[in-house]
Amino acid sequence: MVQGGNVDPRYDKAFPVSWEQFHRDARALTWRLDEHGPFHAVVAITRGGLVPAAIVARELGLRIIDTVCIASYDYGTQGELQVLKKVKSELARDGGKGVLIVDDLVDTGNTARAVREMLPNAHFATVYAKPSGRPLVDTFVTEVSQDTWIYLPWDLTLQFAPPIRDGATG
Repeated sequence: MVQGGNVDPRYDKAFPVSWEQFHRDARALTWRLDEHGPFHAVVAITRGGLVPAAIVARELGLRIIDTVCIASYDYGTQGELQVLKKVKSELARDGGKGVLIVDDLVDTGNTARAVREMLPNAHFATVYAKPSGRPLVDTFVTEVSQDTWIYLPWDLTLQFAPPIRDGATG
C-alpha cells in the first residue's frame, strides 16, 4: 500500500468507504448503541470520530458533544501519541459514566487505550475495528483485518482504479 508517498508493508489490502456507506455504517452503530444507553454526552475522538459522533448524536438525540484531540497518524504512518486536548472535567467525573466515546475506527488500540485511561467508565464505540484494537471498544459495526488500510470518505478523491487482475489490491 502506498501511503503519503511511502510504501507501508503492514497494509496488504485496501477498504475504500464511500460517504453513503459510512453514513449507513454510522447509523448501524447507533442502532447497536441504543440498547446500551442512556447516554448524556458524546465525546468524539478527533479527527476521525467527528463525523460518526455527529451522526450518532443526532440519532440518539444527544446535544452535549465534546472532543478529545489526539494525534497519532500522519497519512499511513503511526507516530508517537500526543494528547492535544482533553475532555471537559465535568464529563470525566465518575470516570465518564454515561458518556459515549465515538471514533471512526480502532486500529492498534493506542488511541483507544489513552482515551480509556481518561474515561474508564464510558462506553466506547467505533464504526470499524481491527483485531489488535477490538478488545478496547464496547461496540463496533464492522471488523476488518489488521493488514487492511481503511480509506475513509474524507481521504478519497475520484480517480481511476485498475482492475484486480492487473494487480489492484482494493
